[in-house]
Amino acid sequence: MIRRRLCLGAAAVALSLPLAGCVTVHGERAYIPSVRPGEAAKVLAGFTAGNNAAVRAYDAGRITKGEAGPLGAIDEAGVRAKHAASPQGNPSYSPLRLSGAKYWIPRQRGWPKFFVADTANNRGPDRWLLVFRRQSAGAPWKADFLAVYAAGQGPSFATDKDGYAQALPLAGTDLLIQPGQMSAAYTSYLQHGTGTSFAPGALTTQLRAVRARDARTANSVTQYLDQPAQGGDFDPVALRTKDGGAVVFFATRHQSRSTYRAGYRLTVDPDTRALMTGTPHTSVTLSRVAQEAATVPGGGGTGQVVVLSRLVGLVAAKGE
Repeated sequence: MIRRRLCLGAAAVALSLPLAGCVTVHGERAYIPSVRPGEAAKVLAGFTAGNNAAVRAYDAGRITKGEAGPLGAIDEAGVRAKHAASPQGNPSYSPLRLSGAKYWIPRQRGWPKFFVADTANNRGPDRWLLVFRRQSAGAPWKADFLAVYAAGQGPSFATDKDGYAQALPLAGTDLLIQPGQMSAAYTSYLQHGTGTSFAPGALTTQLRAVRARDARTANSVTQYLDQPAQGGDFDPVALRTKDGGAVVFFATRHQSRSTYRAGYRLTVDPDTRALMTGTPHTSVTLSRVAQEAATVPGGGGTGQVVVLSRLVGLVAAKGE
């Protein structure tokens, strides 16, 4: 699992375009850029400032002001768990720095609107893809998804003649799997191994192999439940790539229930205990949220879906 610092940010940015004469542009009807580049930079700067304030203080309330969707669910739970152990915060926290950002801004009609920031960071060599979404004209921008990729190995997003990225709808595209069906398709694959749409790799075949290995040990039996996560801030977003496919950002939910043999002494780490209800005598159920990014080829060919990034966070636990 890729470890990273928790992220938070919020910046309410008014969308306006310089137009000749007295003309009102309605974001719900006009086909316009989702945000101006300068405003996108302010959103990212606000995200960074909010992250540093929230993690330094272990203040989960600040997470929900600047994050939503799977990223918000993961980070809110993570900060809440840290606060339980260290209510005074983290005075030795090293501030997050984001740099070298490139913005992928699509033209869109209606709400919500989104854009993607592709940025380097001081947490490691990987680059981050942050998806910011705004639900309405009066709402703040919030970070919904985070994906990571090795520098130089990221997706090649397509742009139009004016340099704007190309957003795809949830349904009715030419992709092998519709963006709105990605969460259900991936969780079905993890749960049952059905279908041949997903390419072999660490986040597909190897993940299923690890689960099979760990499902039964000398001390425990573990059951897994994978479910799609969609609706509102959990809805996927997709950008066209130069090869005619797309990168789809989507979310999933996962549960694992481990039942232990009689006499086995259960130990639970502090972060898990902070999110736990009940007392773990013979079993522990862990509820997680995951955020994924995958390249999806166009339909009609022989290509497969490649899961590029998967970041998972514990959001609840139950002991019995």
